[in-house]
Amino acid sequence: MAGLGRLGAALRTLWAKEPVITISLGITAVAMLSPLVSPFAKYSGMINRATPYAYPVPVRDDGAMPEVPAHPCDKEGLSIEWLKRL
Repeated sequence: MAGLGRLGAALRTLWAKEPVITISLGITAVAMLSPLVSPFAKYSGMINRATPYAYPVPVRDDGAMPEVPAHPCDKEGLSIEWLKRL
């Protein structure tokens, strides 16, 4: 608790001497902390994890490529049904 008292006294002193700097520091703190509590950050992270970085290029499967889907429209990877229900 002594640390909070010192912080409060320092903020009061800074506000008395330089109010513009104090306001800019407050705006900076809010800007840095707001993404942590924003629901937008949660959903954008879920969308980024579900979206592939490289989309598959259609190739003809000759049977010797087991990791390549037989057709470009074959479903592979994570489902994004949760995004459609939002």
